[in-house]
Amino acid sequence: MISFSRVDTSIMGRWWWTVDRWLLTSLLLIVGVGAILTLAASPPVAARLHLDTYHFALRQFAYLPLALAVMLGVSMLTPIQVRRLATLGFGVFILLTASTHFLGAEIKGAARWVSLGSFTLQPSEFVKPTFAVVAAWMFAEWRKDGTFPGHFIAIGLFGLVAGLLVTQPDFGMTAVISAVWGIQFFLAGLPVFFVVLVAFLFMTGSMVAYMTVDHVKSRVDRFLDPTSGDSYQISRSLEAFQNGGFLGTGPGEGQIKHVLPDAHTDFIFAVAGEEFGMIACLLIIGLFATVVLRGFARMFREDNLFVLLAVGGLVTQFGLQAVINMASTTHLMPTKGMTLPFISYGGSSLLSLALGMGMLLSLTRRRPGGDL
Repeated sequence: MISFSRVDTSIMGRWWWTVDRWLLTSLLLIVGVGAILTLAASPPVAARLHLDTYHFALRQFAYLPLALAVMLGVSMLTPIQVRRLATLGFGVFILLTASTHFLGAEIKGAARWVSLGSFTLQPSEFVKPTFAVVAAWMFAEWRKDGTFPGHFIAIGLFGLVAGLLVTQPDFGMTAVISAVWGIQFFLAGLPVFFVVLVAFLFMTGSMVAYMTVDHVKSRVDRFLDPTSGDSYQISRSLEAFQNGGFLGTGPGEGQIKHVLPDAHTDFIFAVAGEEFGMIACLLIIGLFATVVLRGFARMFREDNLFVLLAVGGLVTQFGLQAVINMASTTHLMPTKGMTLPFISYGGSSLLSLALGMGMLLSLTRRRPGGDL
């Protein structure tokens, strides 16, 4: 058990007495839930692909120590160090995201990955948290010094990010980044004209995507009318929740995961529903809600605008991603291939979330006098 004296001035001592332990505990519990559900959901998928039974679980567990090290290591940084890390990371990963248009490996019709030896990386996953911090910095500098065009720089960077994502294509991630960026702009004091303009552009973009992109149109149509196309995955997902009831069928006893293609990734929440039941699903939702609410509680007590905007962006991103995944799985919105944070299988997703939540833990630490 960790025990530090309040007069301990070591890095670990200062970290322990300043970090939000409710936030930290909730994140670690979510990681633990993800490990259990990966063990439950991945073996049938591995069997269908003629791989070793625990192929996906072992790969995920190999990333877990690194992800935890990243999250805890980044959480010990100061806000100015977080800002520098995010700026460097954004530059690197935006270049890698651009490279996917030329060197990317195409998977399921989208070129979002780059191969680094035996490791396949989705750089856009890392763009999400780093862009949220960089945009917060630009907005904060704009409000601090009206002559600095931080808001225009943030608009330009957003256009660059959105353009790269749309052309991959990855409309789901584009929507998440757009929402986070819009909320940060609003919190920074977005003029009413820009509020109306951003809302108009978002609605226009959604309509254009629906009318011009076949798979977007198909998903929306199937959500509105399940008989209009192939609704196999969502039908099996809902069947899993029905089978699970309140208490679930028991660990390893679920049947739907044997026929659900993305049981270990996009539909892992359905596996939780079948094997552990509605009560367990509500506890998972409660853990995500704790992270979001603790983050917002710390944000609204913050005097430093950069920290306020960065925390708001990171918390919104985390919560929105969780909501989209769970709402898609339960047919409350059109299906969208988006991972459930720290629970779905995926090395890039796990490491990028660790980076983002490490920055969140750092920025929400208690700082006497609001020191950077």
